[in-house]
Amino acid sequence: MNKKEPVITDECMKTMFESQYLNVYDLQYMEGRHYYNATRRKREDTAVLKSEEEYLHMIPDAVSCFVIVKGSEDKLLLAKEYRYPTGHFILGVPAGLIDRADIEIKPDPEQTRTEALIKAAKRELKEETGLTVSDVSVVNPLVFSSPGLTDESNALVKVTISEEDLKELTQSGAEASEVFDGFELIDRKLAEKLIKDGVDDEGHSYSVYTWMALVFFLSKL
Repeated sequence: MNKKEPVITDECMKTMFESQYLNVYDLQYMEGRHYYNATRRKREDTAVLKSEEEYLHMIPDAVSCFVIVKGSEDKLLLAKEYRYPTGHFILGVPAGLIDRADIEIKPDPEQTRTEALIKAAKRELKEETGLTVSDVSVVNPLVFSSPGLTDESNALVKVTISEEDLKELTQSGAEASEVFDGFELIDRKLAEKLIKDGVDDEGHSYSVYTWMALVFFLSKL
């Protein structure tokens, strides 16, 4: 049974708060009914206002990188980054927002999106790890982070490097509010432990994107 979707238009959206990186809109989907969307996007670019064609090809807010180190035993490269809302350094994947400059419009919207994701991934890897990478492929072009609260979305990409590349690792490229506390190389045994425990070696929870990276690594996709 297909239930009728609520119809949300620009006319029934109310702006509650707007800033450079976070906006809140009241989605008044029915008279007297309200649903709040915390989003990185400006009002006119929110997912709920997109046509079906725009929705199917929209470019995500950010990119998250699953970095596989190829060697005698493959490993997953993670880093500890201070995440302000949690108040802790947490284990995570190299990631960052997609800039408008990453987007070069092509006749094929999927090509536009794919090229933007790869360009953003390469830039973020350079900033957060010091590595110049070439082997980048898209795992999933867009997944929603927490659609009960926000239309924030990430692309998932796979990056392959060699053990030799590890000599170039650095976190000196951190920008603005970014604060890092080293890298961790995760083998299969440790990946299984992290998934089983649900926390890192300090007992701190990690993000859903870290969990995705661990599962991806163990799946050998």
